[in-house]
Amino acid sequence: MKKAIIGKKLGMTQVFTPDGLVIPVTVVEAGPCPVVQVKNDEKDGYSAVVVAFDKQKAHRVNKPRTGAFKKAGVETYRLVKELKFDNSSEYNLGQEIKADIFAEGDKVDVSGTTRGRGFTGVIQRWNAHRLKMTHGTGPVHREVGSMGANSTPSRVFKNKHMPGHYGVERVTMQNLEIVKVDSERNILLVKGCVPGPKGSIVTIREAKKVSK
Repeated sequence: MKKAIIGKKLGMTQVFTPDGLVIPVTVVEAGPCPVVQVKNDEKDGYSAVVVAFDKQKAHRVNKPRTGAFKKAGVETYRLVKELKFDNSSEYNLGQEIKADIFAEGDKVDVSGTTRGRGFTGVIQRWNAHRLKMTHGTGPVHREVGSMGANSTPSRVFKNKHMPGHYGVERVTMQNLEIVKVDSERNILLVKGCVPGPKGSIVTIREAKKVSK
């Protein structure tokens, strides 16, 4: 991986192409992400870069993390994340990774945490059909339905679609396109939607499986 950055989802809007086409885009505040630590094969067993995002008041950061920020010579931040670059050794402490690491037309993978929806039934959670409204079915028509045979296997199989907690999952959207890069405001416009509600943290990486 050569390009990656941490950002915050600000919402969605639309842009117009010179041909008059409307493109729905997600606005992401990407960076700046200062380098807090550089890991190498000799000391850590692998190479990676630890970056920070989203400034935070100093009294709200614990002492170990505050010490790491002081060592790198940067301000205190709320979020710290490890990124494995192919050229991790080329980064220095305090160096900032900004939105201009990407360019218009780049294909990226965006990872985020989906919106939490609480305890939901099978219709909302798994897109199941409701039961018939006639022929003695009921009084509940949105329940799971059959759990399987009684005598064999006399149990409910694993991974049966059941009601339960829905959302708050790590999801990656692949092969999204960078429509526009605003390097002055550290803004990326990503074509389509990305996981998570407004204000959630997302990670943008160069695409692993670039579609032809």
